[in-house]
Amino acid sequence: MGISKQQAAHNREAIIGAAEKLFREKGVDAVGLNDLMDAAGFTRGGFYNHFKSKDALVAAVMDKAMQEGAAALDAAIAGSRAKGRDPLEGQIEWYLSPGHRADVEHGCPLSGFAGDVRRLDDAARERYARGLETNLAYFTDIVAKPGESPAVARARAVAVFSEMLGALLLSRAVAVSAPTLSDEILKSGRRSLRAATGDRRKGSVQTSKAAMQR
Repeated sequence: MGISKQQAAHNREAIIGAAEKLFREKGVDAVGLNDLMDAAGFTRGGFYNHFKSKDALVAAVMDKAMQEGAAALDAAIAGSRAKGRDPLEGQIEWYLSPGHRADVEHGCPLSGFAGDVRRLDDAARERYARGLETNLAYFTDIVAKPGESPAVARARAVAVFSEMLGALLLSRAVAVSAPTLSDEILKSGRRSLRAATGDRRKGSVQTSKAAMQR
């Protein structure tokens, strides 16, 4: 007896969810179909009922991860603004925190898949690039100084996010072998990026004061 379309969709999502967890933890190449389907609670034979190939699954995982990452970033920015807090500072504090360093499974997908993406097929790489572009659009908004051009804000967003991601990856790389160094990388990254945040806020305050005097 066949399963319903609803159950089939549920099973497909279960496979994608299990695959994302394993891919983040072990790397895409290190995960075989047997382990993947076992983690999802299915037999290997059922895989091809949902995906034509492992590459097709990887693209689906990347699509899901990037969409969820963008939604989480959007919610975090909105939450900071609702509380009257600087969303850029909030992102810096979260991104370069020990908690995020340890949470490879649920953290930023752009960092979680950074080591794998260059070895993936075109579809997965395209989805990663699209996710990065979405992320940079959000960062362009939150790093922008009053009155500056979008191009200048975009360049700063690229620099800020690149520093954040690089510091996180280096910190993760030595977290077990050199925990003190790992903490130092996070701390130094936060300090450096806070300086940029402070400059931006200072510019905003000066602009607001000038507007009040006019």
